[in-house]
Amino acid sequence: MLTTPDEYVNQLYPEDEELQHIIEAIREQGMPEVSVAPAYGKLLTLLVQASGASSVLEIGALGGYSGICLCRGLPAHGRLTSLELKEEYAALAGKHLAMAGFQDQVEYRIGPAADSLAALREEGRTFDFFFIDADKENYPLYLDYALELANPGALIAGDNCFLRGRTLNSEKNGPSVQAVRDFNARIAADERLISTLLPAYDGLILARVK
Repeated sequence: MLTTPDEYVNQLYPEDEELQHIIEAIREQGMPEVSVAPAYGKLLTLLVQASGASSVLEIGALGGYSGICLCRGLPAHGRLTSLELKEEYAALAGKHLAMAGFQDQVEYRIGPAADSLAALREEGRTFDFFFIDADKENYPLYLDYALELANPGALIAGDNCFLRGRTLNSEKNGPSVQAVRDFNARIAADERLISTLLPAYDGLILARVK
């Protein structure tokens, strides 16, 4: 018997073998098993494709699960720039994207995302789509950069906006919780954005730059 909407959605869509291989590789490497939910991965593909985005910035590569989802929505000339703190994570992600046929469409930048974002700003880079799924304490900073680097009409997506329920729990007030609450509240109130927060899985916030 299905007990939650999440379980129902998961049953509707069969596992994607290519993406399931990434989940298994992440587990084998002892990496955090925090890839975007499969249904939200499909949503990322849909949004990139429907918006016509050709330049995507991903903050947090991990094993390449979300990277593949994003690249699946890109046109042939589209490009993904992925920021990852750890070199070994970026290497695994790059391997998986190459296996999926996207090696010529992705660029990895290694090191603290704040440094990479500052460099992208200095280079005058701009993007059509942003996916934020990295260290939660810096979510507000990543939002600042996304707004600065966004092309008109760009989309911004941020994962884990519920932090497995901690964001909703008034007794939880650690740095990550407070940062994500600030991130959510700022997106909801910013008059430059049209946004919504999807309540399934661990919460995905979506915004479009006016």
